[in-house]
Amino acid sequence: MLELPGQAALSEFRLKKLLASLQAQDERVTAVDARYTYFVALENPLPKEHRQRLDGLLLSGEKPAGLGKGARKLYVVPRPGTISPWSSKATDIAHACDVDVVRIERGICYGLQLRSNARDEELRALGSLLYDRMTEAVLDSGADAAALFEAHEPAPLTTVALGEDGASALSQANKDLGLALSEQEIDYLVRCYADLGRDATDAELMMFAQANSEHCRHKIFNADWVIDGETRSERLFGMIKSTTENNPDGVISAYSDNAAVIEGWDGRRLMPDPGSREYRYCDEPVHILMKVETHNHPTAISPFPGAATGSGGEIRDEGATGLGARPKAGLTGFTVSHLRIPDFEQPWEIDFPHPDRMATPLEIMIQGPIGGAAFNNEFGRPNLLGYFRTYESALPGLPANEIRGYHKPIMIAGGVGNVRAEHAKKIDVPVGAKVVVIGGPAMLIGLGGGAASSLASGTSSEDLDYASVQRGNPEIQRRAQEVIDRCWQMGASNPILLIHDVGAGGLSNAVPEAVDHSHHGARIELRDIDNAEPGMSPMGLWCNEAQERYVLIVADDRIDEFAALCERERCPVYVVGTLTDDGNLIVNDRHFDNRSVDMPMEMLLGNPPKMTRTVSSAPPVDAPLDLAGIELEDAALRVLRFPAVADKSFLIHIGDRTVGGLSVRDQLVGPWQVPVSDAAITATGFDSTTGEAMAMGERTPLAALNAPASGRMAVAEAITNIACAPIEDIRKIRLSANWMAAAGHPGEDAKLFATVKAVGDELCRDLGVAIPVGKDSMSLRASWNEDGNDYHVVAPVSLIVSAFAPVTDVRKHLTPQLQVCEEPTYLLLFDLGRGQNRLGGSCLAQTYNRVGGETADLDDPDALKSFFAAIQELNQRGMLLAYHDRSDGGLFAAVAEMMFASRLGVSLELEGSGRQLLGQLFAEEAGAVVQVAKNKLTQVQMVLDRTGATASAIGRVEDQPVLTLRSEGSTVLRLERAQMQRAWSQVSYRVQSLRDNPATARQEFESRLDDDDPGLNVALTFDANDDITRPLRATPGPQVAILREQGVNSQYEMAAAFLRAGFRAVDVHMSDLLSGRDSLANYQGLVACGGFSFGDVLGAGGGWAKSVLYHSRTRDDFAAFFERDDTFALGVCNGCQMLSHLRDLIPGASHWPRFLRNTSEQFEARLSLVEVLESPSIFLQGMAGSRMPIATSHGEGRAFFAADTDRYMASHMIAVRYVDNYGNVADRYPANPNGSVDGICGLSNDDGRVTIMMPHPERVARTMQNSWHPGDWGADGPWMRMFRNARVAVG
Repeated sequence: MLELPGQAALSEFRLKKLLASLQAQDERVTAVDARYTYFVALENPLPKEHRQRLDGLLLSGEKPAGLGKGARKLYVVPRPGTISPWSSKATDIAHACDVDVVRIERGICYGLQLRSNARDEELRALGSLLYDRMTEAVLDSGADAAALFEAHEPAPLTTVALGEDGASALSQANKDLGLALSEQEIDYLVRCYADLGRDATDAELMMFAQANSEHCRHKIFNADWVIDGETRSERLFGMIKSTTENNPDGVISAYSDNAAVIEGWDGRRLMPDPGSREYRYCDEPVHILMKVETHNHPTAISPFPGAATGSGGEIRDEGATGLGARPKAGLTGFTVSHLRIPDFEQPWEIDFPHPDRMATPLEIMIQGPIGGAAFNNEFGRPNLLGYFRTYESALPGLPANEIRGYHKPIMIAGGVGNVRAEHAKKIDVPVGAKVVVIGGPAMLIGLGGGAASSLASGTSSEDLDYASVQRGNPEIQRRAQEVIDRCWQMGASNPILLIHDVGAGGLSNAVPEAVDHSHHGARIELRDIDNAEPGMSPMGLWCNEAQERYVLIVADDRIDEFAALCERERCPVYVVGTLTDDGNLIVNDRHFDNRSVDMPMEMLLGNPPKMTRTVSSAPPVDAPLDLAGIELEDAALRVLRFPAVADKSFLIHIGDRTVGGLSVRDQLVGPWQVPVSDAAITATGFDSTTGEAMAMGERTPLAALNAPASGRMAVAEAITNIACAPIEDIRKIRLSANWMAAAGHPGEDAKLFATVKAVGDELCRDLGVAIPVGKDSMSLRASWNEDGNDYHVVAPVSLIVSAFAPVTDVRKHLTPQLQVCEEPTYLLLFDLGRGQNRLGGSCLAQTYNRVGGETADLDDPDALKSFFAAIQELNQRGMLLAYHDRSDGGLFAAVAEMMFASRLGVSLELEGSGRQLLGQLFAEEAGAVVQVAKNKLTQVQMVLDRTGATASAIGRVEDQPVLTLRSEGSTVLRLERAQMQRAWSQVSYRVQSLRDNPATARQEFESRLDDDDPGLNVALTFDANDDITRPLRATPGPQVAILREQGVNSQYEMAAAFLRAGFRAVDVHMSDLLSGRDSLANYQGLVACGGFSFGDVLGAGGGWAKSVLYHSRTRDDFAAFFERDDTFALGVCNGCQMLSHLRDLIPGASHWPRFLRNTSEQFEARLSLVEVLESPSIFLQGMAGSRMPIATSHGEGRAFFAADTDRYMASHMIAVRYVDNYGNVADRYPANPNGSVDGICGLSNDDGRVTIMMPHPERVARTMQNSWHPGDWGADGPWMRMFRNARVAVG
């Protein structure tokens, strides 16, 4: 093993934070340094040339960082027995560069300096602050890292001897293995094994536990119920399914696949031809798939990987729908207990303990959203929607050691995708077909996660918590999705006969479910599973939950063809078995010459015992809501600071929202990009005006007082949110319902039943809205013992609703941005609460810790239907200028957010005083606020009369950014926009300061207070509507290579832009060039696309570039391309980084900068303002002097010159730079999102044929792709000009 010192691992501000933490534990610590250390496993010593190449890969020309003199060293490495995602990708790069290594792993070497000597055990105690105990280990020396590469002999199969007392033996195994089996299931297994006449294997027991866990089989939702002694005829699942039975129109698949499928639109889908690889449009029906999952337990114990694999698992559900589908856009949500941010304590934060073994709410909200966003970003799915709530309450009547709250959090991951009509449903598959696994290898991670998720946090052992921790590798999942895409793009020739994602239970769950679909059996060879950890036992190999895998059924005669598809995408593939006709599942193990599993499928999945829930109701909280002493201004500012209401920017800018090029409406609204959007909208295709919308609703705090009301309000909020999109009819909306509860806790089961009945059996049937998909998690509580005392944090019944619908015209959606008009405009309130203004459970009540009272509720479903019909007609007729739903924070929060989005003011006129005003301002009854011009008021009233909806005028829009509230002739509240937005943005700023660079967090916070800031704006020096390629339409289009490497994810939007400009675009994978299947000699243009090549390991774009530079034939191919005088090249984002590493091959590019990590040390996704400069670039001719927005999405975009001479020599090549909203060169964050010197974000080479840009012009080439744009733009945005410029330049 080689141990190689590397670069500095932590920036100065992170070292400063770490030093403070270390000194808080041991004041003797005076300094800390950190550098990467690389550990390299070798079969043979490296030749000198390979060693030099390895140094070049790992160090990229940098010198190893030093540690302080006399520093005591501690090494933090991935936990032995696992392989980090970094390792797999770095090893891939080394192999692509012909460096003969077995594996490369990376750790961090910390150097601690202390005033006096510390004993080894004291030093190790400090080490606890340096690592994640769930995924990492601390070593005393680098030599100890050899444990990372130790190869162990496979552990043997374990047999559980049943003997005369099989129940006792299985009960002990149940405890030891964390199986979460019920007594009835244990008795069932005893009988089954008695019939088989043999003992059980641990692999069989673990498989059975996962396949039949609450997580997988939803036993409570399929149970019989006895409530308060009364036998109920309804089952929870039956009540929910009845909504689709009531309105099945347009529902293609419900509760029979990984996701639901509903009818979409006819559209033109862009895809590469399976034969020629040339991109083309296919006219066909484009159906919509919808799915929402939870990943609560893994996020509670290890937030980053828990949330990452939550998003990754849901993405796999979408891709594995039907015969293969394509994920399109995502959503993410979190509910936690109160944050307790240091130095920002809030009056609503009660004093209650937290278990050490679980992450705190603040840790979850610092790490979890980054995990979810990172997976979405790297996979290449925009995250366009979400929610965030904190809640804790000590309800009257609870014991002193119990509260309601979310110490065990909710982590929601969901999304929308598309599937071909011919692939929308699964089909029966023949005996003899092969069982195939694609994706990553087996690893000892996530073992027993399905069962672990079925347990209340704190009731399993800490070792079992660790065993259920998962780790994500989105780049390899992207490779698997590319294989799936190549398959479904073959249409009727799709080689996939069946596909199933690998999630809870690993292969032990996915393979049986795939096999059971056609009621077959299967024979599996355990040792044909790709296994990164040979020491695993058969049970571990079969049952581990290593992520990024899919099980497929492929016909025997198409295996070679399928393997070739995988080889091109560099996606691991392994054939593990064959379908049989005997109904038995056999998992053979040739290493031990035995069978790990030999079980009838009927025993595994057919007849497990059904559950009966015998439960009792608990008396409701019976206390009035005390509002005494609440002053209006204090209440307003408290509510704005409350996390459920407050600015969510810290959750949004970390997530790519433009990848894929089909995002129409994301979270950010208006020229100031304020996160107040009601819904997310995507387009069916690149030239479509139809699309899909999704929105969320959740009102979980109400359930502590009135659980059925909380369910009804969640549905109402989802519908009032999605109403901003043009939708034909309310019946076209379909819901995903994610149900969570602390099942078994006194009273909670009965509340769950009542809520499901209220929503499924009553409200949604009355509305005609189907619920064709959903999920349940029945263990939402944390219980632990501390200092001899038992503590319980029990979540109220929690329904998270996600609404999905086809959109008739994506361009005509409404936003909360108030509009400037020449005539007066007014605000109308649609109040579905009809003046009741109930405040129980509201954010106002929570901010003052006031419990009790009547909650908001939806009393009349017909009122919601009338409201929806009215909004749709008013929008269709162009009568509404702005729209925002009323929810958390009530009318006050809705109006404030409309002001933030527009920088305009509002004057409200409300009647009443005291409690009445509090109710009118802060009640969270369902409804919405709309802006209407004075000359439309009469027409609006006519529509309201016709639809049966009601609305009342509450105020008018003003020019000055001030909120004024008048009541009974007096001004009772006056707040300036900046004052309100400062309070509203505090939570986001505080979390960013802890998570990111505090200096950039402060700059962004301060920028929001500038009342003179004009916002994003446009100044063009050319006519964006002039199609300058018109004279060339009759000539053949030049051929351009849309180049991608593994992990690149932006090829479709790039191809769409070049096609629209008149090029012929061809899908070219680096494997095509490296293998010699294709050559750049066949192309006139080369476009290196954005994404995460090799997961941005070894420097963003660096691994991609080095696979060119260190491969002689491919290096020559690139060099020859750049030397030709008839070629051009464009590199965007990851492609920009890659081409910058090839500067020595590109004539006139030797002074280009490198692109390093953003100054914020965070992924930045923003609509940024840039200026085009005079430069040689053929792409930007005639555009100099223009200022316009562009999509920024990167983590390593900071332009860095090795020397000032390079910066000077490159000055004439600078083509694009970031500017602030005043038009000045951007030198502050976030106008300069990455900290680039001089705001540089694009350059040309000397002759202009090669251009590199960090931001994404291809993602905003069409007007509808822009989160904000002036109202007078045509179909094409101004960035389309650069692609047309290229077409004109090549003739």
